[in-house]
Amino acid sequence: MEKLFFFLYSFLSFSLYVIALPFLALFSFKTKYKDSLPARFFLWNNKPLKPHGIWFHSCSFGEAKAIKSLVDALPQESLRMSTTTHTGFKVIRDYTKESRYLPFEPLLFGWLKPQKALVVMEAEFWYLLFALAQSRGAKTLLINARMSDRSFPKYEKIGWLYRQIFKHIDEVYAQTAKDKERLESLGAQNVVVTGNIKLAHLPAVAKEVKKPSSLVLCGASTHDGEEALILNAFATFKKEHPEAVLLLVPRHPERFDKVAKMMEYFADEYHCTTQRYSQNEVLSSDIVLVDTLGELVNMYAISDIVILGGAFEPIGGHNAAEAAQFGCKIISGKHYFNQKDIFDAIEGIAVVEASNLSRRLLQHGLLKPTVIKSKSDITVITESLKSVL
Repeated sequence: MEKLFFFLYSFLSFSLYVIALPFLALFSFKTKYKDSLPARFFLWNNKPLKPHGIWFHSCSFGEAKAIKSLVDALPQESLRMSTTTHTGFKVIRDYTKESRYLPFEPLLFGWLKPQKALVVMEAEFWYLLFALAQSRGAKTLLINARMSDRSFPKYEKIGWLYRQIFKHIDEVYAQTAKDKERLESLGAQNVVVTGNIKLAHLPAVAKEVKKPSSLVLCGASTHDGEEALILNAFATFKKEHPEAVLLLVPRHPERFDKVAKMMEYFADEYHCTTQRYSQNEVLSSDIVLVDTLGELVNMYAISDIVILGGAFEPIGGHNAAEAAQFGCKIISGKHYFNQKDIFDAIEGIAVVEASNLSRRLLQHGLLKPTVIKSKSDITVITESLKSVL
């Protein structure tokens, strides 16, 4: 039965790949995908990783950052990295030259070389990735695994697929006991609760930014629809605190220009000054668009109040611990379902409806500085990886 599933899955994924080729070729010309799509679907400048290493696969910028504590615990020459996103690639290439975009599954047959271990972050459930890596000698680990209240029913509906995937995963490291229970119901074995590894290593300040003398607000990791909400709340706040400064940090670089135009319209209406951080690093305007990757933690370090994006729209939230390590007052929307365990580990986060953001911001004196109550222990993961070196 297992061999039949392997054959059928491989055949279907290859068929899907062939059907999608014309569309993939077209999308490859878009600026957003000009590096990732040719590498992932056409193996353009994407040679196989060197064999016999510890191979980490992480999807997003945040996931790639989160594995740093594990990366630092291993010999540099053993590191192999892959990702599926442009922002993730910018992070992993700093860990090792052996960094690649992960090819689409059917291409793994010829691309994937034997490794000592494969370590996959969170929810990258690629059947052929695990099956082929394991069959070629790798110890397979799923780390920081989670099953949110929102996503678990969807996983259950196709539980037959995940039971096949988990047959090829040797060890699973879950964020919470609830995640462990849900993962085991889908066939996961050898599940250990370690907490969220994003709490094991929090990014440090890379450079010191001079803090304005006034109150500093930071609209952090924002998505479409959230910048307008924050700007409107800031307009109300500015009436009572005319010297206040807003730092606006969109989550995705491709939206920088769109947000810049939005800020210009806002500035004309409310007679504010604006600037782009990439053009002037001295924070001298009412509103600053932080349009340079890797600066968010530097901005947290000088912020009094953080309005954390990704949760005022149903995105799932972002890592509040990065701001909480500085004791910032944090306001979040209610849609933080992908970050529930991190929010539970932090004391003082104010969760509000989007419609109440302005009012809560005006009551900032009642907000408490945030405190991280607990962290995670990744020792068991590092010991497992060191055992195969």
